[in-house]
Amino acid sequence: MQQPTRLFDFPRYQLTNNPVDLMMTMPNGGNPVSYSTAQFVNEMDQVSLGLIAMGLNPGDKIALISHNNRCEWNLMDHGTLQAGGIDVPIYPTMTAEDYVYILNHSESRFCFVSNAELHAKVSSILDQVPSLEAVFTFEKVNGARHWSEVLEAGKSGTEHQSTLDSRRDAVVETDMATIIYTSGTTGRPKGVMLTHKNIAQNALHSVPRLPERESGTEYRVLSFLPVCHIFERMLHYLYMYEGANIHFGESLETVKDDLAAAKPHMFTAVPRLLEKFHDAIVAKGRDAGGVKSAIFNWAVGLALAWEPDGRNGGFYEWKLGIARKLVFDKVKEALGLTQIMAVACGSAALAPRLARFFNGAGIPVYEGYGLTETSPVVSVNSLNSPDMLRIGTVGKLIEDTEVQIAEDGEILVKGHQTMIGYYKDDEKTAEVMSDGWFHTGDIGVIEDGFLRITDRKKEMFKTSGGKYVAPQLLENAIKASRLVEQVMVIGEGRKHPAALVVPDMAVLEEWCRRHNRPCPAAADVPDDQEICDRIMEDIHGLMEPFASWERIKKIQVLPAAFSIDGGELTPTLKLKRKPILAKYGHLIEAIYGA
Repeated sequence: MQQPTRLFDFPRYQLTNNPVDLMMTMPNGGNPVSYSTAQFVNEMDQVSLGLIAMGLNPGDKIALISHNNRCEWNLMDHGTLQAGGIDVPIYPTMTAEDYVYILNHSESRFCFVSNAELHAKVSSILDQVPSLEAVFTFEKVNGARHWSEVLEAGKSGTEHQSTLDSRRDAVVETDMATIIYTSGTTGRPKGVMLTHKNIAQNALHSVPRLPERESGTEYRVLSFLPVCHIFERMLHYLYMYEGANIHFGESLETVKDDLAAAKPHMFTAVPRLLEKFHDAIVAKGRDAGGVKSAIFNWAVGLALAWEPDGRNGGFYEWKLGIARKLVFDKVKEALGLTQIMAVACGSAALAPRLARFFNGAGIPVYEGYGLTETSPVVSVNSLNSPDMLRIGTVGKLIEDTEVQIAEDGEILVKGHQTMIGYYKDDEKTAEVMSDGWFHTGDIGVIEDGFLRITDRKKEMFKTSGGKYVAPQLLENAIKASRLVEQVMVIGEGRKHPAALVVPDMAVLEEWCRRHNRPCPAAADVPDDQEICDRIMEDIHGLMEPFASWERIKKIQVLPAAFSIDGGELTPTLKLKRKPILAKYGHLIEAIYGA
C-alpha cells in the first residue's frame, strides 16, 4: 500500500505492511481490552457502516469526549472519517457552557462520551443544542445509549457497503478531517480546521526524528496525554504507521503504574510531569542519607552538566557511564523505563535543567514545538543523528516547513501543517493568516538552524518605566527552585516585576523536617514569613542572570495551586493570565501598595 494520505489510511497501511497482534490495549478498570490490527480495521469499518445506517451524511460532525484515552475513541475517529464525517474532539474538563457553544457552533449531530459523569454533563445541556440527536457512552451507563449500538447497526447494515466504499474513495487529502476547539486562554474557544493532509503529513514528516530501532522488533508506546489534543492524536497515527503497540494509561494520576506495566520505548509528556518525576527522584535520593546520598548528588551533578553528541569529552562520558550504572539505571527500573528510547515533550517550555537531567540520566527527552493550528509539529529535537539536539531550543524544523521571524520577533510558519482556518470565523482567520503564513503569537529566534522560543507576544508587558519584560523567561528560571511548583510573573504598568508563587508542598514538608519545624497547611503558607523569605531567597539567586529591571522584586505566595477546575489553567495546563489577575487582584494591589 502506498503512503497514507488520509487519516483512516493509517490502520490499513499497518494491516498491509506491518500487522501486529497487539495494535492497542487499554486497562479498562482491570479488564483489559485489546485489538489486533485486523480486528481494529474490521471494527472501524463496522463503525462507518453503522453511522451511515444511522443517517450520517458527508460533512456531518461527531463530537468525541473522553476522560481517558481508549480504543473506542480511535475506532470512532477512523470510522467517522472514512464515512465522510468530521470529528470534533472536546476536552472533558471544559465547562458545560463551553460544551453548549462548541456543540452548537460545530452543529454536531452525535456525541460520544466515555462515562456517566460526562453523559450527565452533556445530557444537562441537550435542550440547548438543537442539532444534537443522540449521546452514546463508551462505558455501560444506566439509562444511556451504548456505543455498541453503532457496531450492531454496522453488522446489520452491510447493504451500505457500496455507500461506504464510494464515500471512502471520495475523501481527498485536502478535505477537512477535524475541528479542534482551542482551550482558549481568553474568550470563546476557536475551532481550528485541519485537513487529512495537515495531520497525515505532519505524522510522516515527524518519523525521521524518532529514535532508530531494529526492523521487526517490538515497539511499545504509552499514551496518556489527552488524545483530544492534536499532539497526542497526531502521534497515534504515527504509531500506527510505525507498527507500534499502543498502551493506553488509565489517567495522569496512574502514570507511574502505567509506565511499569507498559515498559514503553516511547511516550509523550508535558514539562510539569517531568518536573514531578524529577522532584520525586531527587527527594528519594537525598533521603537515602550517608554515602548513598553523596553518590546520588554526584550523579545528579554530572547529569545537570550533560551536553549532546559527547561534547563534554571522553572523561565526562566515562564518569557519566558510572553514574548511570550506580544510580540512574535503578531510577529507570523504578519508573518502568528500562527500555525507554525517547520521551517527546511539548505543550510548554521545558526548563533546561530538566532536559539535561533526564538526558544525562539516560532518559532521552526530545523537546518540540507546535500549536493546534500547525497540526502540531513545527520543530523537534532528536538524538537520531549528530547536531540535532540543543538544550534550550525546540529543535530544527521538520521537513516541508518554513519559519520566518517577523520584525517584532514573532514566529511565522508556512508548510504542510498550517490550518485552513478557524471554523465559521473569517475575521479571526485573517488576523493570523497572511499569504500562507500562520502568525503563531510566539516570540523566538533561529540559531544555527535551531528554533528557540522566548515568550508569547501577547504576554510580554511593559513596566511603568517603559521596559519590556518577557514573563515566560522569568517563570522558567524561577521553576528551577524546588520550592516552587507554579509561578506567574506580573508587572504590566507597574514599577517592577513581581510573582505569584504556588509552593511545592512535598518539597516544603521535606524542608520543614530538615529544619525541625512544623509544616503549615497550604492555606497557611502565605502567612509563614520564614517560608516566604526562603522562597524569595531562591528567587533572588535565580534572577542574577537578568537585567536589574527584569528581576522579581517581590512575591506573593498563594494559598492554593492553580487548577483547571479553579479556572486558572487551560486543559493543556497553560496559565490563564487574565482570570488569575482578576482572582488575585487584591493580593497584587497589596504587593505594589506596600
